[in-house]
Amino acid sequence: MASLDELFSAARAIQQKAYAPYSRFKVGAAIMTPSGQIFAGCNVENAAYPIGTCAEAGAIAAMVAAGESRIAAIVVMGEGESLVTPCGGCRQRIREFASPETPIHVAGPEGIRKSFTLDVLLPFSFGPENLTAR
Repeated sequence: MASLDELFSAARAIQQKAYAPYSRFKVGAAIMTPSGQIFAGCNVENAAYPIGTCAEAGAIAAMVAAGESRIAAIVVMGEGESLVTPCGGCRQRIREFASPETPIHVAGPEGIRKSFTLDVLLPFSFGPENLTAR
């Protein structure tokens, strides 16, 4: 099983590959699945701003493409003094594949800055079970 240090290292490494020529704000994300596999993604900007891709979305896409479907933990890596938490859209993307207890670790270059559960970042969320419960 991968460790939090390995997850942090994967997020830090992929952050450097981000394509952020407009904001110059590079973000990396790394997901660990229950099987211990790690999938990473970085933000990819576009001149037409609304169609850029967040780091978390890239990591989730890589996870799904590999045949995995559950997030056990995630690290989101950003620069600056403020915490770089997942945006609202990415919180919902994470929710699709995670439980309310799933840890989301927010990191800077020096290490993990703060840890949350998904339920703290996205309380009273709408998920797949809402569509099956009638």
